[in-house]
Amino acid sequence: MLLNIKLFQIDSIQINFDTEALWMLNIALAIIMFGVSLDISIDDFKRLFKNPKIILVGILSQFILLPLFTFLLVIIIKPHPSFALGMILIAACPVGNVSNFFSKMAKGNTALSISLTAFATLVCIALTPINLNLWGSLYPPTKAILKTVNLNPYELTKLVLLILGIPLLLGMLVNYYHKEMAKKINIVLKPFSVSVFLLLIIIALYDNANIFKNHIHLVLFLVIFHNLFAYFIGYSTAKLFKLSTKDCKTISIETGIQNGGLGLLLIFSFFDGLGGMALLAAFWGVWDIFSGMLLATYWGRKKKT
Repeated sequence: MLLNIKLFQIDSIQINFDTEALWMLNIALAIIMFGVSLDISIDDFKRLFKNPKIILVGILSQFILLPLFTFLLVIIIKPHPSFALGMILIAACPVGNVSNFFSKMAKGNTALSISLTAFATLVCIALTPINLNLWGSLYPPTKAILKTVNLNPYELTKLVLLILGIPLLLGMLVNYYHKEMAKKINIVLKPFSVSVFLLLIIIALYDNANIFKNHIHLVLFLVIFHNLFAYFIGYSTAKLFKLSTKDCKTISIETGIQNGGLGLLLIFSFFDGLGGMALLAAFWGVWDIFSGMLLATYWGRKKKT
């Protein structure tokens, strides 16, 4: 009975995340993307297109199978509607930028990870809005939420383009025309931007300590299971296409590390910080960094890779 009351009230909770914090998150995500793109070159894309099977597996795993199986998972588990839409949104987001670091730790294919991150960032400009609208509209409880917020696909696409697409293009241009300068900037920028992003998460957690303490148990199982499920989809899809173990690790991480920061940004920009969605996305953003670190450490310490 108490659980039902908490679920009923979950969407009315107000996570402390004001306009200034939203702008800071916007800027932090854009700077992180710019920093990541300083390592990306046209050759990365050329390598991908020389081996189209890897592109197919990466896109299939992250942008088709993960949203599809998340939708099926939602139908089976039947979570609270805002939790369900939060899961669909997370599955529709592109890979988180820390995936490159985790792939390196896991003794995966770091070059492939960087290339797939770049490619996923490009295609997510179209596929993130499409997947969110498609799968969210096919499940009646989440469709009802989408109707109330009147989600504008054009505005959603524009925001993803501004936060991810433009910084990606600018970083690649700097790398192309000023390679040495790009390396020098990246030495300072990457740890600084990631630190600022993590600091924002820590501040958000601190400011919302009571909310997380009282409600985190409602999304604990959903986030952990969904995240492990995503790693499994990535690894098994790559294995099915007979990729190497290094590539299987990389695609697993690329599928399991979703951009929770972008998810939060979209929730506060388009869903007015809807309590259940925000709680799930916030915990995902913390959890997948923790799980990614554990998985990468485990794989990295295995003698046979």
